[in-house]
Amino acid sequence: MDRLNRLLGLARSLAIYHGIPGRQARLAGFYGALVPRGGLAFDIGAHVGSRVRVWRRLGARVLAVEPQPECLRVLRWLFAGDAGVTVLAQAVGEREGMASLLVSPRTPTVSTLSRDWAGRVGALPAFAGVRWTEELRVPLTTLDALIARHGRPDFVKIDVEGSEPAVLAGLTQPLPALSFEVLAALPEAALACIERLESLGRHRYRACAGERFRWLQPAPVDAAAMRRWVGELASAPALARHAASGDIYAWHDGAGGSA
Repeated sequence: MDRLNRLLGLARSLAIYHGIPGRQARLAGFYGALVPRGGLAFDIGAHVGSRVRVWRRLGARVLAVEPQPECLRVLRWLFAGDAGVTVLAQAVGEREGMASLLVSPRTPTVSTLSRDWAGRVGALPAFAGVRWTEELRVPLTTLDALIARHGRPDFVKIDVEGSEPAVLAGLTQPLPALSFEVLAALPEAALACIERLESLGRHRYRACAGERFRWLQPAPVDAAAMRRWVGELASAPALARHAASGDIYAWHDGAGGSA
């Protein structure tokens, strides 16, 4: 049964992230201001490679980091022979070593290293059908280690289902630009990410809801304003419905990048 669920989950991910007409073009328009041609982008939690495809289309080199075996097979198939893409079978966290990955075969997008996160979101109505029925031991690295081996990225996408603070805990230098996931029902993880980034230097922030790729703030805001926005997600039902999940984008003030 789990094998069937894995196949169904993978098919669902491919349909969502690669099968919707025009989606890649919309993503390219959005990421054009974030991922420079000739630059380097890290996809932490690359899943089935939708961002990797877009960033290659924009002319960037890509490091795709993903621990799930089925997703890795897709990534290696999609980018076989592409010297501009490096695929790593690893997870990313606060330190190097090994970690336990909780896998949801039917919904692989929510596989996670965080048992606490799985327990908390599993109680939410939106996750009522999600079951984490497999556990894999996977190699764990850090952003610092990846930078030492592959170079300093121009942009990093972090989408690791509750482990975003741990990923940033393994970073000891500011980067030009990055994004991390935010859930309206669990704002403390996003707040921890902001605190970590601010400990490395001042940043500017904007957010997008879901997969809409439209800014929710007219212009980038400072850390205090973004903290207020994240805090309001849990307390304002209308706002929470508008951005039940999404991503926060951060630019280091010293990077001189476009927002």
